[in-house]
Amino acid sequence: MTEYVKYVDVTKCDGCRACMVACKNWNDLPAENTEFLGSVQSHKKVTADTWNVLQYIEHENGKGNLEYLFRHSSCFHCHDAACEKVCPEDAISHTKYGSVVIDHDKCIGCGYCVQNCPFEVISLKEYKDKNGSTYRKSQKCTLCTDRLDEGLQPACVTTCHTGTMEFGDKTAMINKAEQRVREIKSRFPNAQVYNPSGVGGTNTIYVLAEKPSVYGLPESPKVPTSAVAWKDYAQPIGKLMLGATTMAVVGAFVTNRLFNKAGKGETQDGGGSHE
Repeated sequence: MTEYVKYVDVTKCDGCRACMVACKNWNDLPAENTEFLGSVQSHKKVTADTWNVLQYIEHENGKGNLEYLFRHSSCFHCHDAACEKVCPEDAISHTKYGSVVIDHDKCIGCGYCVQNCPFEVISLKEYKDKNGSTYRKSQKCTLCTDRLDEGLQPACVTTCHTGTMEFGDKTAMINKAEQRVREIKSRFPNAQVYNPSGVGGTNTIYVLAEKPSVYGLPESPKVPTSAVAWKDYAQPIGKLMLGATTMAVVGAFVTNRLFNKAGKGETQDGGGSHE
């Protein structure tokens, strides 16, 4: 089965934000009232109603010159996805394309995926049912999986007029990224391919002009140890030994202990705020 990758070369981006508009239009996402950031950037980061954001970064390069760096920011679709591991309802899964998607019929809005995403690209959206009660669902970029099913490319890719983004076979896109880095090294000495191994690689890979931290990205993101312990060890053994009802009670206790950021004190390598 062919695995696909969205390739993003930030050195070609001119900051037009067409990708943001295309994403909003295709996914029927509403407009948002946002605070004034004092710059051309419209959002600090992605939200439940804005699944990709164009970042504008003022950066002083090695020669002491000020330059603007741009980055199309959206879900990375990690191969080893922390959000998928911590979901207690198995509402998050990989598709045959490599995209990570959320089944809203299964999502209970617990927020564990939001807390454990190393890139902070998942958000909770509030809804009201017919009785006026509030409930929540996780939201993020889907890599336009519905378009892929129809033989189309992601909306953001098709609207990009500078060739910043492409979409295709994973091996071919990684090779293209590595070749591009070799081409631009003389201009951008810190240029690199961002496809972090700590999350098993990603299905959105970047050619970055500078170190990841310059773009607000973790240098060495990884799946939290607690998530690995829960999904790969505690959950399967618990289900085998305790049965479904008891496991649900134990699971609620364990996940609240493991995945509550305020209590667990576990940090990502090179993590922190991404915006």
